Amino acid sequence: MKFTMRRAVLTLAYAAAAGSFSAQAQAQSFPTKPVRIITPFPVGGGPDGVARVTAEKLSRLWGQPVTVENRPGGNGFIAIEAWKRGAKDGTDLLVLDNVHLAAYPTLFKKLPYDAQKDFKIALPLFKTHFFFTVATNSKYKTVGQIIADAKASPGKLNYGSWSVGNPVHLGSELLEGVTGTQMEHVIFKETTQLYTSVSTGDIDFALGSAGTAGPLYRAGKLRLLAFTAPKRSADFPDIPTVAESGGPSDFEVTGWNVIAVPPNLSDATTDKIRKDLAEVLKDKDFAEKFKTFGYEPFPTTPEQFKATVKAETQRFAEVIRKANISLD
Repeated sequence: MKFTMRRAVLTLAYAAAAGSFSAQAQAQSFPTKPVRIITPFPVGGGPDGVARVTAEKLSRLWGQPVTVENRPGGNGFIAIEAWKRGAKDGTDLLVLDNVHLAAYPTLFKKLPYDAQKDFKIALPLFKTHFFFTVATNSKYKTVGQIIADAKASPGKLNYGSWSVGNPVHLGSELLEGVTGTQMEHVIFKETTQLYTSVSTGDIDFALGSAGTAGPLYRAGKLRLLAFTAPKRSADFPDIPTVAESGGPSDFEVTGWNVIAVPPNLSDATTDKIRKDLAEVLKDKDFAEKFKTFGYEPFPTTPEQFKATVKAETQRFAEVIRKANISLD
């Protein structure tokens, strides 16, 4: 009996060791076939540009084609569903942003995914803050003036975004909440339409990143009032923070993108993807892209990232509940 038990234990140990060796071997040879990066963002703009540089660099590193597949629309659910139907071996990667992980679980009564169980985060790609944007000829010179007008005429001022629940919308809701104001939210199908409407004065203001609002700003059709970060942007040092522009102190609105892999992907393959992503993100081409779009590197450990998601989830939940927003 003792001999049989010992033999069984040794057999299990050998099997575990063999399985571990096999997982390590598979990870070292990953990938052995073409890779897709599925993204919920449309072609053009900052997130798509970063995804395409990432694909190019990974393709060179891995010796396999790496393509970007854009699946915009439906709050990102179209892309997520396509990814969930895809390969489970790590050759289908998914781009997510902060609202998918930290805002939508509170915003939607029912989600087509579980934010905590359906994704394993390989690595954050970048982080960004936003600007208050107005038309070049707008009467508003400061955020304080916007707040004063909003208080004087509740519901008269409007701001825009491209959907309910994105960082630009929730950041504007945050402004209403902390200043006790009421403004109208106008939704556009695309960011191009949104910022064009700001530039013509049809929309009083909108939050926008250097990637989305930057082209019209550089064309002289938009003016940047303030930066939604604790300190000024190194790339836009003349633009004041929200507090410096007469707005609330400690006002911050961020966005970030991450690459996710299937939840049951082996730790060895996940670590290989994470390591290789970190390696390509050091390339100078990313520094140039980040500067163009106003993005910042987002280095973080898995533990630190979990803490970031937890804190942002709590912050979004407070904004969503205070604004009484709910979607089916």
